[in-house]
Amino acid sequence: MMKVEKISEHIWSLKTWMVIPFHVWVVVEEDGVTLVDAGMPFMAKGIINFIKQLNAGPLKRILLTHGHTDHVGAVKAILVENEVPVYAHRVEIPYLEGELLYPKRKKLEHNLPKQLTKPLSEELGNLQSIDGLTPYLTPGHSPGHVVYYHEKDQVLLAGDLFNSKKGKLHPPMFTPFLDEAVKSAAIVEKLKPKRLEVCHGSSVFNATEQLEDYVRKAEKKTGRI
Repeated sequence: MMKVEKISEHIWSLKTWMVIPFHVWVVVEEDGVTLVDAGMPFMAKGIINFIKQLNAGPLKRILLTHGHTDHVGAVKAILVENEVPVYAHRVEIPYLEGELLYPKRKKLEHNLPKQLTKPLSEELGNLQSIDGLTPYLTPGHSPGHVVYYHEKDQVLLAGDLFNSKKGKLHPPMFTPFLDEAVKSAAIVEKLKPKRLEVCHGSSVFNATEQLEDYVRKAEKKTGRI
């Protein structure tokens, strides 16, 4: 069971539940569709069917916010039907391929096969936009976590940079370096999105106004104040 919601002119949210909500996002541009994150394995069929029903062109690529299992689960099944490139930040790739141990995890995670994931394009240290989406490096939850900003729609697809409940920003779950994630939250002040989406929670419409309060509460959790 997957709930589909059109959240802006170009972006659809696909949501399922397994104790907590899981979101992935389908972004439509003139030449086809980009999938941001790939959720859990059981979401694959629903994602593939939705993209077909949308009839907005073929799936062109999969962009990952990071490589944890609940964000890459449907990748392999989707690639069986759609041979498209998969992208993540170059810092993240050795962790999701099982070369490096994710911080504070007990064992290596071989979440995707080696050499499947390509690094996001960079020029002079800046990540390059892909079909209306601009990635920004936001480490803390994972070493190479990125968020994707859709400038035209002013929507920030924030992955696990935050959790949210009832439209309020909360610190992300299972985050080894929360202090680093709190620093990464400054991207909200820089971009001032109209709408912010997280993987495990609800939409946030006034993230910029909430930021100061969020940082204060999150810093208490980190023990910095």
